[in-house]
Amino acid sequence: MRTLSKSKLMCFRQCPKRLWLEVHRPDLRKDSSATQASFAVGHQVGDIAQRLYDPEGKGALIDPQAEGFDTAFTRTQTLLRSAQPIFEAGFRAEGALAFADVMLPVRKGGKRTWRMVEVKSSTSVKDYHRDDAAVQVFLAHACGVPLSAIALAHIDSSWCYPGDADYSGLLLENDLTEEAFSRGEEVRSWIAAAQQIVAKRKEPTVKTGKQCSDPYECGFLAYCQSLEPQAEQPIRWLPGRLSNSLSAHIEANSLTELRDVPDALLNDKQQRVKTATLSGKPYFDRKAAAQALASHKLPAYFMDFETIQFAVPIWKGTRPYQQIPFQFNVHRLSRTGKLEQQAFLDLSGNDPSKAFAKALIAACGKQGPIFVYNAGFETARIRELSDRFPRLAKPLLALNERVVDLLPVARDHYYHPSQKGSWSIKAVLPALCPDLKYGDLDGVQDGGMAMSAYLEAIAAHTSQSRTSEIEQQLLAYCALDTYAMVRLWSIFSGSALKV
Repeated sequence: MRTLSKSKLMCFRQCPKRLWLEVHRPDLRKDSSATQASFAVGHQVGDIAQRLYDPEGKGALIDPQAEGFDTAFTRTQTLLRSAQPIFEAGFRAEGALAFADVMLPVRKGGKRTWRMVEVKSSTSVKDYHRDDAAVQVFLAHACGVPLSAIALAHIDSSWCYPGDADYSGLLLENDLTEEAFSRGEEVRSWIAAAQQIVAKRKEPTVKTGKQCSDPYECGFLAYCQSLEPQAEQPIRWLPGRLSNSLSAHIEANSLTELRDVPDALLNDKQQRVKTATLSGKPYFDRKAAAQALASHKLPAYFMDFETIQFAVPIWKGTRPYQQIPFQFNVHRLSRTGKLEQQAFLDLSGNDPSKAFAKALIAACGKQGPIFVYNAGFETARIRELSDRFPRLAKPLLALNERVVDLLPVARDHYYHPSQKGSWSIKAVLPALCPDLKYGDLDGVQDGGMAMSAYLEAIAAHTSQSRTSEIEQQLLAYCALDTYAMVRLWSIFSGSALKV
């Protein structure tokens, strides 16, 4: 019988096939960059937790990768006879194993007991965290640990970093003792069922579905999809929420193709997408698009931000996971048709927020529409900047009053079959402006890559030459975002651009 780790049991809880593949075909797993980034964030939060729960540095850290698993379990039992905090204490019993993030000694009834704390980088308690805690408690009890309590600590997204490496208050604890202690038999049944799955010679047959991304993104999705017939024009391309009657019809008839969906169950926009997709012909109401933009006169500005977020803030006055803008690009189109560009990019590693705000105010002038694509993002960042810097609040909020969103114009009046149900700028641009290609950019081609590039640029070990290279890549990427909006505005408004 294999000894299954807690993470393997969590895979089983998500999908039995995922567990089987994790054990027998891990080579098929392809973790996304987002998944890999989440692992790094988890380690960072774990390091902070050790400092918070052991401020005097008297605790013991167990490293099973360096020490070996057998040594780690033996050392855990030895340390449990002491009275010091233990990090990554290991427990192995009944065919499963787990390592606890934090074990804290406490006195209860004159006897030493232990309080366990599981640390998560999320901002709330999830259902799968409760399963996680139940497994930890079950294995600790099975190993004879006098455990008196368990809590789950997660990030408090409302907490504001005071600076000077003071992270007290970053984590919020939720007591899960009563619930976790009561689920022992449930956990035992998971282990038994999971053992039956991994003992199978062939992988289980499970269709792809909601479980492929809930509660985690599964790295085996591409493999599993390759085993299934794929819809030529899938129903998932339909925009917006599907009506209850449509969802019921799809499920009752096992539909996968867009062509098989009854027109009567579609709203106007969904019908438009279906018609364009089946015909292969784009939809474009030029007159309505032009009317939507007719009241917005030149000069006009086209604005885009790039941001970074940290689970553990590094700049005073910022919150966990707060989107901090570090770059903008603004194209200005004058009344005479002259196109000019201004850019801001701070790769110093210092908080760029105030300098960003001042430069943005200067770049956007006093009047004229400010076009963005999906206005909610930029306007939210501007409001946050106004809250942080009250002296700049009036001119910052004045910018928001001038913002005009190009996304609704595209969504209401244009659709090309190549968009596959998406109106993101990266879906619309190739259809309307095939000469502009994000794929032709060097290094940075999307927002996720921009975040990664920024982190690399501000890292202490990054050379000056590499930072300069990243700077040029970021400037080119953000400039394309705003020039793309200029081109879309030109097409939607029916206004020719001077070349």
